[in-house]
Amino acid sequence: MRITRESCTGLIIDIQGKLFPLMTDKELLLANCQKLIEGLKLLQVPLLVTQQYSKGLGGTIQEISSLLEPFIFIEKNTFSCVDEALYMEALERSGKSTILICGIESHVCVLQTAVDLKEKGYQPVVIANCISSRDLSEKQVALQRFALEGIPVSTVESILFELTRTSSASEFKAISKLVK
Repeated sequence: MRITRESCTGLIIDIQGKLFPLMTDKELLLANCQKLIEGLKLLQVPLLVTQQYSKGLGGTIQEISSLLEPFIFIEKNTFSCVDEALYMEALERSGKSTILICGIESHVCVLQTAVDLKEKGYQPVVIANCISSRDLSEKQVALQRFALEGIPVSTVESILFELTRTSSASEFKAISKLVK
């Protein structure tokens, strides 16, 4: 399956103030998510953001929200974004069929969202170095589950170059600089 920018939207799941500090390798997670967001913006891939129970878990961390102007999020109380009507309405309006997923936690909201999106006929793609959990073993089990469910997994650098497609693309130099 070839992933094209024309068919894609990005999904940033629950990178929030009270949850993010508990993640394994959070500095690397943040750096990779920032690269992904910047790259998707360069490639004009639209992005949707969710926040899980903002009252309890806080808002999206400033290091992420500041990259998204204007910053708009979809509030949810369900683990799967698919169970949130506002998310599904926004996804349907986008007309996109491939969803590039980053966020937390790997084994809960990311996993349930990816499985549900696939069940609904969408093609989720999990960006492995842009997801995390409080416990590394939870992320590892989630990655195994994605494989069992037939959900593709990629990395920031791999997906950005796949979406760029060629070194003659106008965005190539900026993408190359971003991932190095």
